[in-house]
Amino acid sequence: MFKMKEIEFKFKSPNDSPGYLLGQVTMLWQRKLKKVLDPLNLTQTQFVLLAALGWLSKKNNAVTQVDIANQSNADRMMVSKVLRTLQDKKFISRQEHPTDTRAKVITLTNEGAKVLQKALTTVENADIDFFSVLGNKLSSFNQDMVKLTEQNKGE
Repeated sequence: MFKMKEIEFKFKSPNDSPGYLLGQVTMLWQRKLKKVLDPLNLTQTQFVLLAALGWLSKKNNAVTQVDIANQSNADRMMVSKVLRTLQDKKFISRQEHPTDTRAKVITLTNEGAKVLQKALTTVENADIDFFSVLGNKLSSFNQDMVKLTEQNKGE
């Protein structure tokens, strides 16, 4: 018969495991975002892709699906499906790319820009509230997350 004593954990408790803690924080943060995004008819993934499009559009008039996938560190097939949903909701439009026949230019519609602005405001306020417990350590927390993101992007 199997005995639990035989299982060996590297960490003494779940609170010593950075992966476990990151997972817990992520789930709680996603739950908070769901509450603020549901009234706007957006999922967190839809919001992330709209925000990526909004950000990229500030610098480039011909934002493509690949640009959005790269900006958001998201799977290209998933981005394609979510963008189709956003198009069905009339938040984005797709036009032929002026120079690349394989690509589509993705743009925010007026409705998409309105919902993105509302979503940005509510998500930024939710972030401020959620991460307020970190106080003056928020900046170093953000820097550490940037390091983790950059270090692990290629995996």
